[in-house]
Amino acid sequence: MKKFTILLITVAFILTGCGIYKRSDIKDNPGNVKERVQKNIEEGRGIRFGKKGAAGGVFDFASSNELWRASIDVLDFVPFTNASYSGGILITDWFSGNSKVESEKRQLKITVRFLTNEIRSDALGITIHEKKCKLNTINDCSTNKISSNLENEIKLAILKRATILRSKEFKKNKEAYRKKYPKGNPSLTN
Repeated sequence: MKKFTILLITVAFILTGCGIYKRSDIKDNPGNVKERVQKNIEEGRGIRFGKKGAAGGVFDFASSNELWRASIDVLDFVPFTNASYSGGILITDWFSGNSKVESEKRQLKITVRFLTNEIRSDALGITIHEKKCKLNTINDCSTNKISSNLENEIKLAILKRATILRSKEFKKNKEAYRKKYPKGNPSLTN
């Protein structure tokens, strides 16, 4: 019995230290279970079991990921050479940038890596490569990874757009739920 108690305390300590347990404040969440469930359903969060007519699993598609859609929207001015949702990467084709030197041609390529599906500042990795070619010679090009303010501007534009898309989705889910259940969900009023 003593070993079991020690094991139980150790497991509880590990789980709370890993971040699995998330402390919540009562002012942010309703105290009543039924109200909390209804709020989560209105916001499109959580899962349901035993839904009639449901077959198969739940799959995440690119059209449901706000970061992915926002990235496509922001970078729609240039064609993509690789757009792999399952790989979590978008790579644009080379496109012309402004060159300050008239004897060379400057091109840029943008790579967006998705590090998480959550909308937050460390969710994206933006890389920009620059290719400079001399105009009068053949195959005299140099390609380098560059660091510029453009990376942060692209990241900020994607995050802003993703936030807008997420809020529209929450509003749509809430309105659809209220139309379906104008007086609340009947299964929660028991």
